[in-house]
Amino acid sequence: MRSLDISCALLGGAGALLLSTAVVAQSKPPVHYGASISEADVAALDIDIRGPDGKGLPPGKGTVADGEKIYNEQCVACHGEKAKGGSVFGAMVGGIGSFTTDKRVLTPGSMYPYAPILFDYTRRAMPMNAPQSLTNDQVYALSAYILHLNGLVPADVVMDAATLTKIEMPNRNGFIVDDRPDTKATRCQKNCP
Repeated sequence: MRSLDISCALLGGAGALLLSTAVVAQSKPPVHYGASISEADVAALDIDIRGPDGKGLPPGKGTVADGEKIYNEQCVACHGEKAKGGSVFGAMVGGIGSFTTDKRVLTPGSMYPYAPILFDYTRRAMPMNAPQSLTNDQVYALSAYILHLNGLVPADVVMDAATLTKIEMPNRNGFIVDDRPDTKATRCQKNCP
């Protein structure tokens, strides 16, 4: 008789659980999918820059001299004097050619295959305490300064979308195309094979 009592208790517990689940499900508000967003809302989020050709680079321009001033105001505390490494981050200069050795030095000049990547990353993530707070002109100026410190552009360059995309980065050919079969997958939402 004891096993019958346990079975009844288990069944009773399961029934109570089903009943409480049904009550919770009925008490939830109806599903809402939100409101449509404006083109301006989408534009504020659509800030990606394509590396090889700089597609998506915004209007604006900056100089090495302006970039040095902005760097000393906004960046030196974390990245150190002349981007040689600071209290928070390592160097952003040097290391060019190190990717062909076993002692790689990761800097924009040594690692990035395309200069627009520097603009894209800086605009999205810097300064660390206020990402996306820099103007496009400030980001162009900072890009000019960092690229100049790496010996990739002259001191008198005016950096903009056109000049940034023309820079031949030292590690441009240091990457291989990922040709695994799964990288060729295509999106399918209806009548998929």
